[in-house]
Amino acid sequence: MKKIIVLGSGMVGRIMAVDLARDFDVTAADLRPANLERLKGTPVKPLAADLSDAGSVGRAVEGFDLVVGAVPGSLGFSTLRAVLEAGKDTVDISFFPEDAFLLDGLAAKNGRTAVVDCGVAPGMSNMILGHHASRMSVTHFACYVGGLPFKRDFPFEYKAPFSPADVIEEYTRPARYVENGHLVVKPALSDAELMDFPEVGTLEAFNSDGLRSLIATMSIPNMIEKTLRYPGHVERIKALRDSGFLDPEEIEVGGSRVRPLDFTSALLFKQWHLHEEDDEFTVMRIVIKGEEEGRPREIVYDLFDRRDRATGFSSMARTTGFPATAAARLILSGAFARKGICPPEYIGSDESCFRSVMAELESRNVRYERKG
Repeated sequence: MKKIIVLGSGMVGRIMAVDLARDFDVTAADLRPANLERLKGTPVKPLAADLSDAGSVGRAVEGFDLVVGAVPGSLGFSTLRAVLEAGKDTVDISFFPEDAFLLDGLAAKNGRTAVVDCGVAPGMSNMILGHHASRMSVTHFACYVGGLPFKRDFPFEYKAPFSPADVIEEYTRPARYVENGHLVVKPALSDAELMDFPEVGTLEAFNSDGLRSLIATMSIPNMIEKTLRYPGHVERIKALRDSGFLDPEEIEVGGSRVRPLDFTSALLFKQWHLHEEDDEFTVMRIVIKGEEEGRPREIVYDLFDRRDRATGFSSMARTTGFPATAAARLILSGAFARKGICPPEYIGSDESCFRSVMAELESRNVRYERKG
């Protein structure tokens, strides 16, 4: 039986480990005892490991056939490098800010496959675009995505399945998009607009840096990604940002040095922490426009997914984690064998791989409704 290690046993890492344990011998590594404790009653083997240390990562992955990365974004790049240096194939969802293609040479030299950004968006959004871009001339791509609680608690009306620091990154990292063939950079949270979704009503979309690898791999003149929140959320976050609460530089407070970002993250964790009993949903809309066989074509994918009450798995964790576990199965079966750094659009461009991923998601009740 093939052996897999999942690095990080938080909400998403744990779900991926349990899902992969259906078919493989799976170990989940984490330093936090509480996260490892939650693996009790599952077939997953716990492993205490300091994933902030590259040497510890290298030792942890020895003897495994594939590594799944689910560490916080701040650790993602160094962890991926350590995994590739150890000569392991990997699927990663850590969404680190660094350019993954900086490790392409290392992955290729070691003959390894490294699928990165393999979540919901980036992730499934890339796969879907990669699938259609290989079959038609795409001129416009737009992705709108968000994960939200049904209960709207004031003031932020938000819950985070990831660490607050990773969420805050969406609010501080400049947003890149492509307009008329030119790269445009704007502040995150800019160009807010209201959109209606039949399942939940009106949401607010704002610019975020979710295109990532698509900017380099796709020659499409118009591409944009926007994050969805409840109306009013943008102005409240802007107030925090513009007042300095999200600044990463240290300031002196009462004789101590502190980063406002760390202070704010600690406070927001209490308000944003997604509890096991919280009912929440993921909503995504992808719009692809272009030309196919000389005719105009518009294709729309809609996803609406909510917590799985049978398993207790959150929607955002499922919609993020299952694309990665599907990619892991493709690598281990030999169906996807491209070497080097592989963003999900590379998987999507392969008809058989794309259909396999979509079928696996469907079997787990994650359904993308297509029109056009």
